[in-house]
Amino acid sequence: MRLFPRLLLNHLVVVTVTAAVLLVAAELAAHPFIQRHVQEMIDLIGPEGGVLREDLTHGMRDTLTRALMAALPLALLVATVTAWVAARRVTASVRSLQAGSRSIASGEYSRRLPETGQDELAGLARSFNTMAGALERVEQTRVELIGNVAHELRTPVAAVRGYAEAAQDGVLPSEQALSAIAREVAGMERLVHDLSLVSRVESGRVDLHLTAVPVSDLLVQAQERFQMAFEDRGITLQMNTPPPEIRVHVDPQRAQQVLANLLSNALRYTPPGGKAWVSAAVQGRHLTISVTDTGPGIAPEHLERVFERFFRADLARTRGDGSGVGLTIARGLARAMQGDLRVNSRPGQGASFHWRMPLSPELPHPQ
Repeated sequence: MRLFPRLLLNHLVVVTVTAAVLLVAAELAAHPFIQRHVQEMIDLIGPEGGVLREDLTHGMRDTLTRALMAALPLALLVATVTAWVAARRVTASVRSLQAGSRSIASGEYSRRLPETGQDELAGLARSFNTMAGALERVEQTRVELIGNVAHELRTPVAAVRGYAEAAQDGVLPSEQALSAIAREVAGMERLVHDLSLVSRVESGRVDLHLTAVPVSDLLVQAQERFQMAFEDRGITLQMNTPPPEIRVHVDPQRAQQVLANLLSNALRYTPPGGKAWVSAAVQGRHLTISVTDTGPGIAPEHLERVFERFFRADLARTRGDGSGVGLTIARGLARAMQGDLRVNSRPGQGASFHWRMPLSPELPHPQ
């Protein structure tokens, strides 16, 4: 059954039941009312009015009944018009929702519904538009990811092909070509691994083994790993390590990944002769590790976007040999360990990344 007949039937049932209730209520309530007024009229007429009691009573009851019955067609008309108006608006909203759903199903994620009014139908339209916007962003991200991955793989694949052809033509010794091919394949493997890690981080499927770890151990290990790389680039790396009793509640391996990505970012964007330093500060029940560089800095409109996969801010901050997802992984892991990662920067004044994490609950925390 279509919507209008169903609404009309419901309205008619309501009107009929209401009319029946009114008739019964009027009959019950009108009896003492009519009797009182008839008696008042007889008292005014005098002794002759006694013979009119039955006629007066019957006339007043008949008038009341006729009035109620006369109002019934009007009520039915109002019910019909109301059902038609309601059905028309609901049907229009449903048809609009159906058309929008078909558009979304066919891949037209830019489709939006008109949001008019403040009732439930308008709320449904707003919810649909919110869903469509989220799907549009997901689709845009998917398309961008495919394009970026293709772009990232195009260069090493071309290099592998070139080295293979050079070895086949005898232009390049086989050992040298194989070494170069192995280097390019390692780069592609690193990209695939990073993308897999990004996927697991964003879906919350990263295995974590949280434990109390001295902050000084994390920073010393990171310094030992990157000190030589910074020296080779002519960049000064300084570490301000806190006392050994300061511990954080993290996964040691994942924490090293976060620090490695932050230090790799500083190494990549700090020019020779520059400086990078790492510091740690306790703030209440949390500790913040800051990694600061003297690189070209980041424009304000790009501060949050640097954590997006494959984001390019400008030529001054090109990725070099990075996979383009290091900061994405770093923030995802930081948040997975109940922390967060933020950035402060100004163009020409370097960048500072702040990793905030909870202190270990196993030991008293410095105030």
